[in-house]
Amino acid sequence: MEAENRESMRRTRRKPTAPLTATTADNRSQRYRTLRNPFQPLRVFSDDRVEALHSAALGILEKQGLKVLSSDARTRFRSAGATVDESTETVRIDRGLVMESLARAPREIKLHSRNPVRNVTLDANSLTFAPVSGPPHIMDSVGGRRTGTLADYANGVRLCQAFEVIHILGAVTEPQDIPVACRQLEMLHAQLTLSDKIPHTYCRGRAQVADCLEQVRIASGLSDDAFRNTPCTYTIINTNSPRVLDTPMADGIMDFALAGQVQMITPFTLAGAMAPITIAGALTLAHAEMLGGLVLAQITRPGAPVVYGSFTSNVDMKSGSPAFGTPEYFKAQVGAGQMARFVGLPWRSSNATASNAPDAQGAYESQISLWGALSGGANFVLHAAGWLEGGLSASYEKFILDIEQLQMLAEMLQPVGATEEDFGVDAIAEAGPGGHFFATQHTMARYRDAFYSPLVSDWRNYGTWSQDGGKTATERAAAIWRSTLDTFTPPPIDPAISDALEAFRRRRIEEGGAPPAS
Repeated sequence: MEAENRESMRRTRRKPTAPLTATTADNRSQRYRTLRNPFQPLRVFSDDRVEALHSAALGILEKQGLKVLSSDARTRFRSAGATVDESTETVRIDRGLVMESLARAPREIKLHSRNPVRNVTLDANSLTFAPVSGPPHIMDSVGGRRTGTLADYANGVRLCQAFEVIHILGAVTEPQDIPVACRQLEMLHAQLTLSDKIPHTYCRGRAQVADCLEQVRIASGLSDDAFRNTPCTYTIINTNSPRVLDTPMADGIMDFALAGQVQMITPFTLAGAMAPITIAGALTLAHAEMLGGLVLAQITRPGAPVVYGSFTSNVDMKSGSPAFGTPEYFKAQVGAGQMARFVGLPWRSSNATASNAPDAQGAYESQISLWGALSGGANFVLHAAGWLEGGLSASYEKFILDIEQLQMLAEMLQPVGATEEDFGVDAIAEAGPGGHFFATQHTMARYRDAFYSPLVSDWRNYGTWSQDGGKTATERAAAIWRSTLDTFTPPPIDPAISDALEAFRRRRIEEGGAPPAS
């Protein structure tokens, strides 16, 4: 007992550790640049039910169809053999055309960055993380909850660049201090100059898409023809469930297909609200809508890179509010993964929570969400870090807390050594009965990088923790994001490319930018 007390006192006298940042993390993080999921995905449906769900979705496209608001898209559908009713703007798609389109879509997609070490491949076993994207509000312990600005957006890009486990960029918040006609110019410029990771692009009308794609092309250093055959950016296409494809999204599908850039066609189906109340029903509707968008992409340009997107959850039937990180959300992710594998496409999922603060609810709902994505075999996880308030806010503290979870997941995916040396037989003999392994040769050769070193978690005892201020995980996360931004250095960029990007941005802003499509 006295020995235990002495050890407790010794540990209590340890000096407090400085907060970690991305720049002080060890070299283990380099392993997180390219992730492969070695585990077999879970299943919620038997093979015959997957086939039946797919057939039901094809029947919806054939008999009920989609309402397509873009006249250009309806023209393309008609030319490809679909039945178009102009009076109701309804497009009905034969299942044969759907299957032909699926056969044309690539099963593997490689996205290229201006820094080749940041290239990302989406295939059957890949796992890629992208940050929260699209919230109009930003939230942190310094400024509270507020409208997102360009400065906040730029800080989001910096945080994404700083952590290796974030592979692709996103619109961390909407910079609402920038006029909407010029917003896309400022957002892309920040992504392309503060990071060398693959940028995100919105589809908000053909003129804005053209601006964005030209900025990405300049940054890539490619000619027009080479760019059309080299995926360098991605966008999210959201259908308006149930069964509506609006003009900006339909035009975006065609524009990205023609440009050879990646689109993730993602119906947003909330069971009980804009989708049937059953998980199978919500997934059937989502599957039909996704396939309808995929057909438009493939009849526009055969071989266009398309990712199977899913975002199915449920609502609180007492209030009508969306719920995330629920058991139903988990099962919907696993089911969506089955449907994506059935049609042979890379699959995009999400990390989401309905919590209004970076608290315990946010943590456990995000854990359920991420576990559903991992267990379901997701290849791309959007909103992987920073999402709060059902997607209405991005939180810097939540971003860091999520980074901890993502890094732990990434570590879980690393292979487990099983060589003769890994068995440690000599170390067992050296320690002897009742001994310890701290000083064995086996330990001394491996201790520096044997285990994951946490970014946020505090593993000290209560006495040491309390003497160091007794900070919660959220408080520690606040210190980490601030220190990460304080020490941030942007990646190098070719001066000629930087000048060309700045010249394009200035010229288009002087010209008034481009209004978004309605």
